[in-house]
Amino acid sequence: MDSVQWSVLSIGTQETGLPDRFDHYPLFTDHWFKSYGMTKKNTLTAIAPPEPVTDPVPVAVEDRVEETPYEAVASICSVLVVGLFILTFLGQNFVIPSGSMENTLLVGDHLVVDRITLDAPAKWMPLVHYREPRRGDVVVFLKPVADADPTDGSPTYPFLVKRLVGVPGDHIHLRDGIVILNGVAMDQPHAQPTTADNHTDFLDEFPSVPPYPQPGATPESWAVDFPTHIENGDLVVPPGHYFMMGDNRHNSLDSRYWGFVPRENIVGRPLFNYWSFKTPDDQYEQSGIGNSLAWMGHVVLHFFSDTRWSRTLHLIK
Repeated sequence: MDSVQWSVLSIGTQETGLPDRFDHYPLFTDHWFKSYGMTKKNTLTAIAPPEPVTDPVPVAVEDRVEETPYEAVASICSVLVVGLFILTFLGQNFVIPSGSMENTLLVGDHLVVDRITLDAPAKWMPLVHYREPRRGDVVVFLKPVADADPTDGSPTYPFLVKRLVGVPGDHIHLRDGIVILNGVAMDQPHAQPTTADNHTDFLDEFPSVPPYPQPGATPESWAVDFPTHIENGDLVVPPGHYFMMGDNRHNSLDSRYWGFVPRENIVGRPLFNYWSFKTPDDQYEQSGIGNSLAWMGHVVLHFFSDTRWSRTLHLIK
């Protein structure tokens, strides 16, 4: 046992193999005994195998990525492009400026309009459901005749919203305000009723009284073209055109005044009313920055009291 111990410790000193006093070499002896598993009693102990050296586990550090100005501008542009695509091809919002469709639509109603369903079929959107306009549809369209711009007199074609009454080939006439379509009286509960007080021959006995040119109402072209569409007292809707009327029959400039609407002028159909605010009938006819600012202030102050909450998300039929 001693021979083993001395052979292992032969590097201590040349004569004895170990230093005379271990306490003179505390660092040396401690390191020596720990390395070779020996004690100060010159005995061997079992040496445990060294533990494998592994790389320290990296501490997770939160990555903070700052958005560059270029990326911020790109994000904003992406949102604008998507919004423009939706407003151009899928849907659009409109505000009702007049009472020609009361009580179906009121002045101050804000509508979401579906621009896809009644549009011409497109090959790049094969999964979209398209259909032709039908009788009874409430539709948004471009007015077929131009209005004069109030500022410079240039021709403008405003968006209108009316109810579709006649499709191509239909024979139409009115008797006492009731629409006779292809010889059958139509039940139209949404239309304003005709009474002795509001009866007008031109409106309620159409087309027995032909239109005549009126500035801002009936263009001369319609007054001239009108007789060519009359057969046996009925107005016949030509191919590719539609006949429109407002539900407020006695306060609506519609096809009785300016003629048929071409198919390509139809923009879409209102889906629902997303917000309705009590608005004077002539509010949207006023112009000028002062009137606009005054109206915006009125809306802010009376938003909760003058919003027609019962019409919010009201479906258009």
